[in-house]
Amino acid sequence: MEDALVRSFESIRLTDVPEVGGKNASLGEMTAALASAGVRVPPGFATTAHAFRAFLAANRLEEPMADALARFRAGAADLGETGEHVRGLILAAPLQPALADAVRAAYRALREPGERGDPAVAVRSSATAEDLPGASFAGQQETYLNIVGEEAVLDAVRRCFASLYTDRAISYREAKGFAHESVALSVGVQRMVRADTGASGVMFTLDPDTGFPRVVAISAAFGLGEPVVQGQVDPDRYLVFKPLLADPAFRPILSRERGTKLVKMVLEGGSRRTRLVATSPEEQAAFVLDDDEILELARAGARIEDHYGRPMDIEWAKDGETGRIHIVQARPETVHAGAGATFLVHHLEERGEILAEGQAVGSAIAAGPACRVNGPEDMATFRAGSILVARETNPDWVPIMKKARGLVTDRGGTTSHAAIVARELGLPAVVGTGDGTARIPDGAAITLSCAEGETGRVYAGTLAHRAETIDLAAIPETRTRILLNLADPSSAFRWWRLPAQGVGLARMEFIISTLVKVHPMAIAHPERLPDGTRRALADLVAGYPDAESYFVARLGEGVARIASVFHPHPTIVRLSDFKTNEYARLLGGAVFEEEEANPMLGFRGAARYADPRYRDGFALECRALRHVRDTMGLANVQVMVPFCRTLEEADRVLATMADAGLARGSSGLQIWVMCELPANVVLAEEFATRFDGFSIGSNDLTQLVLGVDRDNAGLAALFDERDPAVTAMILAAIEGGHRKGIPVGICGQAPSDHPDFARMLVAAGIDSLSLNPDSFVKVARIVAAAESALAGAADAGGTARSRAA
Repeated sequence: MEDALVRSFESIRLTDVPEVGGKNASLGEMTAALASAGVRVPPGFATTAHAFRAFLAANRLEEPMADALARFRAGAADLGETGEHVRGLILAAPLQPALADAVRAAYRALREPGERGDPAVAVRSSATAEDLPGASFAGQQETYLNIVGEEAVLDAVRRCFASLYTDRAISYREAKGFAHESVALSVGVQRMVRADTGASGVMFTLDPDTGFPRVVAISAAFGLGEPVVQGQVDPDRYLVFKPLLADPAFRPILSRERGTKLVKMVLEGGSRRTRLVATSPEEQAAFVLDDDEILELARAGARIEDHYGRPMDIEWAKDGETGRIHIVQARPETVHAGAGATFLVHHLEERGEILAEGQAVGSAIAAGPACRVNGPEDMATFRAGSILVARETNPDWVPIMKKARGLVTDRGGTTSHAAIVARELGLPAVVGTGDGTARIPDGAAITLSCAEGETGRVYAGTLAHRAETIDLAAIPETRTRILLNLADPSSAFRWWRLPAQGVGLARMEFIISTLVKVHPMAIAHPERLPDGTRRALADLVAGYPDAESYFVARLGEGVARIASVFHPHPTIVRLSDFKTNEYARLLGGAVFEEEEANPMLGFRGAARYADPRYRDGFALECRALRHVRDTMGLANVQVMVPFCRTLEEADRVLATMADAGLARGSSGLQIWVMCELPANVVLAEEFATRFDGFSIGSNDLTQLVLGVDRDNAGLAALFDERDPAVTAMILAAIEGGHRKGIPVGICGQAPSDHPDFARMLVAAGIDSLSLNPDSFVKVARIVAAAESALAGAADAGGTARSRAA
């Protein structure tokens, strides 16, 4: 079929990239191979590379085009002049009759049976060097929407041909070393998906910032998809856990983040012209996709990834007339495809005034002078090595983005053009700040940090930071299980490459304060709130059926994101352990919290859960955990009770949890207890009969054994987990748990700070250490060495006994 001018999608395979380009080859592959798997691709056809080259030959364009490009390469003409001249040559030339006739016939074939009139189609460019694993030409050529009629289609085809020589495409090929004459242009013509009255977006089959491979990340906005890609709209964002997608019993949606969606792109009165219009308040408050649609899209993404055998970057559109979701493009993800056995972890070592916040792209840190660029006309003012600050970017900005140290934009999300190109270039970026261009002084020294989770921050001044290279191959294996302490769901994916055997401590109160942001009792009893707080609560839960649904979903999603990182290894979630003064700072919290003289020893932990002052809030915590385990399917979530003072309190909590559907042993549920009070150690065997494991909280245990306020800086010298009284308690806890056959771990800071403390724990036979991520590698080496020393001593002792015998 090398001489074919036009090919239907049904006849195209992925091996046809040289003939129809990456975009059209992928559309054909999905049409032929994945339709039976539920991946819906709009029907269409593609012109071929042969057709393009025949067009150039028929109009004798090769020589004048080559001359113009040679003059540019020699410095005799600038980029803008060269691109305009070459495009003009193509636009002035007619399509050869054979190609025009073939396009007309293929277009007529797109009519559905019984359809009156000409179908509306989208006409898209597909370069033959496009969407390769090592290069992405996305956004460099043109797309034309809602094209109706044979002559209009022919005109759009010629315009697509000309767009092979946009300024940005010429520049990109020069940078990548592609010979211009080696790249041809195929044009895809597809039936139009009426996303202008529906929705559209982008989907990655991994987390685009961390490379975490077991999620599908979806962005969604109302209307046509260009504003999402160009960064003109802040879209909704959804994460779905792939390993549980195949089981229809589960709905593993890890998170839903509602974007502002202030504008959408629509078609003007049925024409091909598009315009941005404001979305309604109802659209801004609503989620673009419901749960069924999120899961449908995620399953399509997972099937596409399985078929291609690599992570994918996918564009989708929902037809507003039929409600059907279609895949309109799929290409290999190029940023994380070559990730090796090492990765960089960036640490910000000081803080400063926050000038702007947005969504973090990547996980790096950059410092330098801010350089504000208002538009393409000001690009010449950009200073190389600066941090680019702009309202938004598009493909024309790539040349100056390559010279930047970092990027800040007012608009856009993590799938916008700015974000996609920043990842490809390895630039840290903070996108969607809203007003970064207004708040960041031009020329001021700033530090851009993407190392603090999903929220990227721009700080005033040049702040100290460092990068740590972690060599995964150099991390030793250990018999003692090493787990992570993870508190922030937004940064949990950063650590997926570490060989941790689970999460030993996930703090529920941190998830409540960062994601839920409202006191649980305010959700349970909004009638007790003052009017102003009640209105703030209504704004917070907009888009959810009711306040309780909001609480369960948000808390559950935070837990689920952490639990997904090392699934199926366990994630131990500690029930909320706010102190009263901390609870009071939540929305509505002041209504439900009394002032205490000593909150550290007050109404906290297990004492709350069955108490009428908090029981209804605790019931919501239990509902959220049931949602994670039973609805999402993350049954690796286990539960831990903090600050449990007495055996009677333990019995009350367990009974309360059972009444709320979290009975110990039901569906494999384990319930652990924090061993952090002297009472827990003194009665270790009695507590061990009630729980499935101990996790030693060395901070509170040290405080209570030594009678030292751990928050009192003046007493810091006395606060020492290595004090003989504290280590005696820790050893007794390990022995007591083991006598009753339950595992014992530790989740305090001491093993990270003190190598001798870690060695003592290993010698005592502790089952697990749960560490902060930044100390994982160091402590793993200490533990491995301690285990080796113990094994050597045991071998030596055995040899000595043998000789004596």
